[in-house]
Amino acid sequence: MTSTPSNYDESKIKTLSSLEHIRKRPGMYIGRLGNGSHQDDGIYILLKEVVDNAVDEFIMGAGKKIDVAVSEEGRVRVRDYGRGIPLGKLVDCVSVINTGAKYNTDVFQFSVGLNGVGTKAVNALSDEFTVTAYRDGKYASATFSQGKLQHKEEGESEEKNGTLINFLPSRDMFPEFSYDSDFVSRRMWRYAYLNAGLKLYFNKSLFYSKEGLRDLLAKELSDSNLYEPIYYKDETLEFAFAHTDSFNDSYYTFVNGTYTSEGGTHLSAFREGVLKGVNEFSGKKFVNTDVRDGIVGTLAVKVKEPVFESQTKNKLGNTEVRSWIVNKVREAVSSELYKHSDTAEILLDKIQRNEKVRKELQSVRKEAKARAKKVSLKIPQLKDCKYHPAKNAPSAAGRENMVFITEGQSAAGSIVSSRDPLIQAVFSMKGKPLNVLGHQLATLYKNEEMYALMRTLNIEHSISDLRFDKVIMATDADVDGLHIRNLLLTFFLHYFEPLVKLGHVYILETPIFRVRNKAETIYCYSEKEKNAAQKKLGGQGKKKLNVEMTRFKGLGEISPKEFKQFIGDDIRLKSVTLDSISEVAKVLSFYMGKNTPERKQYIMDNLVVDPEQ
Repeated sequence: MTSTPSNYDESKIKTLSSLEHIRKRPGMYIGRLGNGSHQDDGIYILLKEVVDNAVDEFIMGAGKKIDVAVSEEGRVRVRDYGRGIPLGKLVDCVSVINTGAKYNTDVFQFSVGLNGVGTKAVNALSDEFTVTAYRDGKYASATFSQGKLQHKEEGESEEKNGTLINFLPSRDMFPEFSYDSDFVSRRMWRYAYLNAGLKLYFNKSLFYSKEGLRDLLAKELSDSNLYEPIYYKDETLEFAFAHTDSFNDSYYTFVNGTYTSEGGTHLSAFREGVLKGVNEFSGKKFVNTDVRDGIVGTLAVKVKEPVFESQTKNKLGNTEVRSWIVNKVREAVSSELYKHSDTAEILLDKIQRNEKVRKELQSVRKEAKARAKKVSLKIPQLKDCKYHPAKNAPSAAGRENMVFITEGQSAAGSIVSSRDPLIQAVFSMKGKPLNVLGHQLATLYKNEEMYALMRTLNIEHSISDLRFDKVIMATDADVDGLHIRNLLLTFFLHYFEPLVKLGHVYILETPIFRVRNKAETIYCYSEKEKNAAQKKLGGQGKKKLNVEMTRFKGLGEISPKEFKQFIGDDIRLKSVTLDSISEVAKVLSFYMGKNTPERKQYIMDNLVVDPEQ
């Protein structure tokens, strides 16, 4: 028996208001939702949209100070000292999509929020949202709840010109959210570096840069640069770069003050311009990879009508910017090399060393590929998934695929049996991976396991070829598991640093304890959770119940039936993030380098004795 389809007539057609549509389809406007545990979660996008507007005022020469505060409950306050929203259009500017002055290039020449959605999305996705504008001794204020106007008023004011926005993200959209002050601080520093002279205060801490991108590059390099950085700035383009002895090239790119983590046409044009500038100066025909290897660069462009691939503005799509960026970079690089012969000598020596290493690796690569082909056309350690994102286009939220890197067959067996084969793959290591710190790139091709992992991820030639949205380390929560995790992180950071920088690497959190009685089972991820579960399930007074507590020593001890819930909708992932490129070498050397008196002393100073042992 088949069910009768419901009538499809005029009554079934719905028209949502613009703010209702934002709440119905938030992913279209802010990307992901999340709870604040990842730097790209929606609550940070809401904060960014409001601060972007304040920074736009500074860019247009109005207001040199922005105050930002976030309370413990997650209430955000942003006050700028720009021109202030025109009082008569205050309500429309924060509640009606496609309304704003940013369509008028006389008012905002280089704005990020050209589509008139940003502040409206914040309004729609907040339980409380209040905007107040101060202009020439008068003010207007409006209060909303989930995008619906609750109250408005206007009158006289002695406040300085500008705009004040207070909002509390909606608990319906962001349950149990909290702001991570480290993530917010990182964003504040980006604003400061991109807008030399702007003072930002976040919870009363000052974020200020005098030299702009020069300061950002100096922080990232931390004296690891081989020569004095090459720097250029005009009204629409600013960049700085230098080479280090690393394998990868790494960039911080921005458009109209917004960080474009996935680069775009401005980054590809910058790379081309550097190559052409070096070749023009040297009279040689160096190839792109030899010039790029080891570069750490910062790039900021201003575009009148930027086209981004999404509302979250991670990647620039404008093709018309290419030619002028290439030409300006080419001329600037060539000119700087002519002016500074010592810099030119060191830079060319680095490029020639890169060229030598690349040619030496060609034969090693051929041998590695031939060896792999003899074993199997497929990668034996990999249980692949069916879905993979398109090249250069990460999957939409909720559709991300992932690969679990496991230790041994028992852990892999549990995940393979309980995974979703459409979007979840498993790469099983045979044992502890090699500590690659200090090894040349050739080691990667000579080590069978590391080479297989690189092929699995498909990142030999470019991180943009990555076959997975998320690379997840799934190791036991014991000493050996933590050691394997550190060895894997060393592998990624040593050879493929951008993989971590772009936020693709995660750690799978699995329960350490299972606490249960006859009626209920609770899985616990810490001692604190275990103690609370034992108290809850043990009952009170005469109703005390028998409670069984199991400690999972490894992932293989969790049955596939149980494991399914830990890698399903309720999966707990911890993102691996980089505070600074300059810290990588120091941290790896300290923890993964040769035994040193400093590390021995650190262990002795921080050794904790378990009283239960």
